[in-house]
Amino acid sequence: MALRIGLVIYGDLSTTSGGYLYDRMLVQHLRSSGAQVEIISLPWRNYAHHLLDNFSPSLLERLAARSRYDVILQDELNHPSLFLLNRRLRRRDNRPSLVSVVHHLRSDEQHPPHLRALYRIVEGMYLRSADGFICNSESTRGRVGAHRSGHLDGITAYPAADHLEPPAAGQVRALITERRQQNRPLQILFVGNVIQRKGLHTLLAALGEHMPAEFRLHVAGSLETDPAYAAQIARAIRRLGLEQQATLHGSVSAERLRDLYRTNDVLAVPSYEGFGIVYLEAMSFGLPVIAATSGAAHEIVTDGVDGFLAPPGDAQAIGVALSALARDDERLARMGHAARRRYDCHPTWHETFAQTPSWLGEFARKTHSNGI
Repeated sequence: MALRIGLVIYGDLSTTSGGYLYDRMLVQHLRSSGAQVEIISLPWRNYAHHLLDNFSPSLLERLAARSRYDVILQDELNHPSLFLLNRRLRRRDNRPSLVSVVHHLRSDEQHPPHLRALYRIVEGMYLRSADGFICNSESTRGRVGAHRSGHLDGITAYPAADHLEPPAAGQVRALITERRQQNRPLQILFVGNVIQRKGLHTLLAALGEHMPAEFRLHVAGSLETDPAYAAQIARAIRRLGLEQQATLHGSVSAERLRDLYRTNDVLAVPSYEGFGIVYLEAMSFGLPVIAATSGAAHEIVTDGVDGFLAPPGDAQAIGVALSALARDDERLARMGHAARRRYDCHPTWHETFAQTPSWLGEFARKTHSNGI
C-alpha cells in the first residue's frame, strides 16, 4: 500500500525560497517513489495569528486521522501553528507520525531580545512535540538536538543544486577563463529575498566603507517580501553613494539567474543559513562564495579555498575578502575552480532523497507499533 503523506506548509509550495525549493524537491521525489502526498496549506499571517491555529478544531481533526495519513510532514517554519496542536495530536490513539522538516531555526536568527526569547520558547516546545526529523544539515540537526536534550530520531538530507542545470565542468572552466580575461571591475552577486536575515545591509556597508577597489553589485531577489527593509536598502545605496555600482534586479527567472551566475565573479550572501542552497548554486558555476561563520555555511565553504567565511555582521571582514579577490585575478580563478570541484562532489537531489521514502515508511510503522 502506498505511503500516505500530508505536508503542512504556509501558503503556496511554489513560493520562491530555498526552504520551499527543498520542500518541492522532497515532494517530487516522494511522489516519484509511489507515495501519495497531499499539501496542507495554512494561510500566511503574522506570528501572533499563527499561534491561534493551535486551537482550531478543524485543523486538529484534519491532521489526527490515521485513516487519511500515515505521516504528517511539517515544514518547521510552521512551528507557531503546531507547537500545542502536536501535543493534542500525540494524545490521540492511532494517529499519524509527526515528522518535522527543518531548514533552520527562527530562534537562531537575529531578533530583538524579547522576540527571540518568545521564539525560543515556542520553537522549543514545537521541536519537543515532533516524533522525528528531516534536517538539511548537520548544523541544523545539532541545533534541533539542543532543544531535545540530544534525543533526535531522524535523518540529514542535504539540499542539492542540480535543479538549475548548471554547465558541465569543462564549460565552467572555460567560463572562469573568460571572466578572468575581461578587463572589468569585480562583479559581485547577491541572491536572496531582500530581507534583513540575508545581510544585504552588511554587504553594502562592506562595499561602501571597506572596498577600495572598483566593483559592480547585482542583487537578485524579491523586493516585495519585506518592503520596509527593501526601502532601507535603497536609502543605504544612496547614502553610501553606490547608485552607479549597485543594481537591484528584483525577482528573476531561473534562466536569468543562470545568466547572473555565468557573468558574475563571486557570490556574497553573508547571512545565517541552515544550509544555503544559493552557495552551492553559485559554486556550480565556478563562483567563490562569501558567507557567514554562523549556520551551516562552513559545511559547504572551506575558508580561503573556495570562498571566505566572515563573522556575522562583520562588514570589514567582508570588505577585506572582496578586496583580495578584486586585486588578484589568479586567486579568484583558482578559488572558482575549487568551488566547482566542491559542487561536483556534492550529492544530487535524487541522491540526497534516495533513502527518505523508505525511512519514512519504516518510521511510520515503528511509531505506530510503539503507540507513540
